[in-house]
Amino acid sequence: MTKEFLQRSNISIQQDSQEFIKKISVISSFKQIQTKKNKYQPSGITVAGGNENGKELNQLSYPQGIFIDNDKSIYIADSFNHRIVKWQLNSNIGQIIAVYDKENNSFLISDRGNGRVIRYFDQNPVNEQTIISNMNCFGLTIDKNGFIYVSNWENHEVRRYQQGDEKGELVAGGNRKGNHLNQLNNPTYMFIDEDYSLYISDSWNNRVMKWEKDAKEGIIVAGGIGEGSSLDQLSYPAGVIVDHLGQIYVADPDNHRVMRWCEGDKEGEIVVGGNHCGSQSNELYFPTGLSFDNEENLYVADCHNHRIQKHLKILN
Repeated sequence: MTKEFLQRSNISIQQDSQEFIKKISVISSFKQIQTKKNKYQPSGITVAGGNENGKELNQLSYPQGIFIDNDKSIYIADSFNHRIVKWQLNSNIGQIIAVYDKENNSFLISDRGNGRVIRYFDQNPVNEQTIISNMNCFGLTIDKNGFIYVSNWENHEVRRYQQGDEKGELVAGGNRKGNHLNQLNNPTYMFIDEDYSLYISDSWNNRVMKWEKDAKEGIIVAGGIGEGSSLDQLSYPAGVIVDHLGQIYVADPDNHRVMRWCEGDKEGEIVVGGNHCGSQSNELYFPTGLSFDNEENLYVADCHNHRIQKHLKILN
């Protein structure tokens, strides 16, 4: 009897009163299926800024967080100009108008210098609302139920807030500064997935942590073996996003590159940049924020080049 199995199986054979099986040959055709990975053009297209450091509407000054809406408009935290700028598709200038809250049709802004998180509505930008105050906030993200997550870099923790909540609920860190799995050290950018797993750039630990819902400690999913430029290292990571395949993209500012890690891998791979710092189309200079559009093109806040770069997804 010969049988081919296309996947791993547990085989159970019971012998009756008469011996009739002389030989069993099991041929395994099981092969690990490689996860598909998106590829990106190494040279980016400048879609905002790129006209030196400045405060004119065609300029940016050290951009950090970015968000892309379904119309491919780019919302930029233009940090040294203390403003949020909206650049519409194919526009040469921005509009002063930053996490988008679809549920309330509003924007959430981490106003770090004033120690607060504010909300304002795109149709009425004058009517801003302080929703969290007196905290050293840095990163912001929001889940599908409208809960807001804020990283507090001074307390080395992340808290979750709902409407009207002043104290929030501790969801990651909060056990003083450190590098144990239940600790963080200057958490900054974050991303939350559909399963409420929270990905945190644990900046001064040179790692990205994944905290699953209700977990008491995190899992290292990128870096974590000291600062450096090897493929298994990060240097003060910044923006972090996760694609629909569960692959983790990390802005690695001091190494002037964007890395991609698959959970469980011992090292990452360079997606864009990594050609030393520079201003050519295939170079980055201290990348910070990351975002995808609805066609999975990759956008990078190229901070010290004062521009936003768009790297087109290569279609197979």
